Amino acid sequence: MSKKHPVVAVTGSSGAGTTTVKRAFEHIFHRDSISAAVIEGDSFHRYDRVAMKAEMTKAAERGESLSHFGPAANRFDLLEELFHNYGESGGGKKRYYIHSDDEAAEHNARLGTSLKPGQFTPWEDIPEKTDLLFYEGLHGLVMADDSNVAQHVDLGVGVVPIVNLEWIQKIHRDNLERGYSAEAIVDTIMRRMPDYIRYITPQFSLTDINFQRVPTVDTSNPFIARDIPTPDESFVIIRFKDPEKLQIDFPYLLSMIHESFMSRRNSMVVPGGKMGMAMEIILQPIIERMMEARKV
Repeated sequence: MSKKHPVVAVTGSSGAGTTTVKRAFEHIFHRDSISAAVIEGDSFHRYDRVAMKAEMTKAAERGESLSHFGPAANRFDLLEELFHNYGESGGGKKRYYIHSDDEAAEHNARLGTSLKPGQFTPWEDIPEKTDLLFYEGLHGLVMADDSNVAQHVDLGVGVVPIVNLEWIQKIHRDNLERGYSAEAIVDTIMRRMPDYIRYITPQFSLTDINFQRVPTVDTSNPFIARDIPTPDESFVIIRFKDPEKLQIDFPYLLSMIHESFMSRRNSMVVPGGKMGMAMEIILQPIIERMMEARKV
């Protein structure tokens, strides 16, 4: 951990809503003129798309399960090295995993390469003189047998819908955007479950703040749900691990976020449609105090 070169990690599984938190941070960085070194979690996968399919086939033949949630398919060692190096010097190496044709065109124009979706860009240096490192992905606070990424994080934020809602979001996204069948998506959920329990879930006991969306409609069978519950059909539970450390002013937050209330000493509940606003109101003063601490 480092006051001079802080590391902020937003962690959550695929389809959990980490993009909403990323957008809130982008607004904060823009308003406060903060230069962030942005790191995408997918860039620390061990295999590109073609190689991952081949490795999954080999694992299945051995009676094993390989998923993007676990260490066999990721470079936790390189992620920990990056967080450590950035905390020490503000430097490090990053790359990008290319998701789409548009991203491929952007990076090919920048690098003079001919990369395709599903491939990685070459490793490159993080820009100099950034104010903080911002990570968004699956493993921002992961701990494994030979890796402890969490120990290098100055602010950890978890995005954790209840699991049935998470599955509904994944099923709809993978079906509509990627064309996967319902059966294939369910098989993926089942295959990933051991790694989800061992490597994803424990991170949310280490985060400083968790945002958990809870629907107010029936999601008891996520595999037959026709649509995703809307934000207005949800509440968001916001849990602070140590409110005093983060200097959380609950009376102020309750006054600013209409229809919010406290559910426990360290937890508040806000309407789902106000999640983005709540994130910015909560996170901006925390980030500003981190920037002030860099000057000391």
